[in-house]
Amino acid sequence: MEIHQLEILRELGALGSVKAVAETLMVTPSAVSQQLALLQRNVEVPLTRKEGRNLVLTEAGQVLADAGAAVVSAMADARTAIGAYHGSPVGTVTISGFHSAGQALFAPLARMLDAPGQPRIQLSDEDVAQQDFPALTARYDLVLAHRMDHSPRWPEERVAVIPLAHEPLDVALPADHRLARQGTLTAADVVGEPWVTSHTGYSPADVLSAVAAVSSKELNIVHRINDYSTVAALVAAGGVVGLLPRHTARPVLNPGIVLRPLEGISTRRRIDILARPENLKRRSVMIVCEALQAIMTGLVEQG
Repeated sequence: MEIHQLEILRELGALGSVKAVAETLMVTPSAVSQQLALLQRNVEVPLTRKEGRNLVLTEAGQVLADAGAAVVSAMADARTAIGAYHGSPVGTVTISGFHSAGQALFAPLARMLDAPGQPRIQLSDEDVAQQDFPALTARYDLVLAHRMDHSPRWPEERVAVIPLAHEPLDVALPADHRLARQGTLTAADVVGEPWVTSHTGYSPADVLSAVAAVSSKELNIVHRINDYSTVAALVAAGGVVGLLPRHTARPVLNPGIVLRPLEGISTRRRIDILARPENLKRRSVMIVCEALQAIMTGLVEQG
């Protein structure tokens, strides 16, 4: 049983297919299959099973993959003990962010770290459904992720979680809307409005489902759009209302929009940094984490 075989098994559990594992590890699919077969010879119970065209882990396979993650983390500790890799502040750090986090955090982060002796960052946008964020840690050092308070917790046995913010989603109204005169709104106030909201599986759609449940009324959803800048533009144009995050949507707001808190239902989402535990042992990664925390704190303090 080799460490690289355990790494492959772990990646298969995170990514769900041999092809995805091969792309992530930059090897051929046949090499992945060969190493899985060698690993299977050393274990008496099946580690994988076919699910459609994909090869997925059995329960025994997941147990071994989780144990392998601990081995990988231990090896990371060993590297720390001998030197430069983990201790260097100037290594490259890859970061994935969902769209509103990227709009609010990426430019300030790039400015903050644009100095000698700071980590080099590589930024990507990945706006996936909530349950798919943990798998992104297979491809990125740091993953900016969000989930609603009532959503399942992140799998902390597989990923480390660093909280960034606990952010409400507010009702976005045209500035001249009749409800804009109110300081706060209820589900009864807004349930009958025409809406622009996200696709199913994302935070705004979750909040609107709660509005419908509390009001026992059907929603009038006109548009389904995930990009908050487009949502803001449509709200400002009139004809629809929407939901925007209070802090991270600030870059897309304009004078044609007002935000009003929605009372009586849970509207808060948690914004967290997800990472493989061994990555947080690198000084360069922790410098980036601390910078992201400082930037988010500044956004929240602005109100």
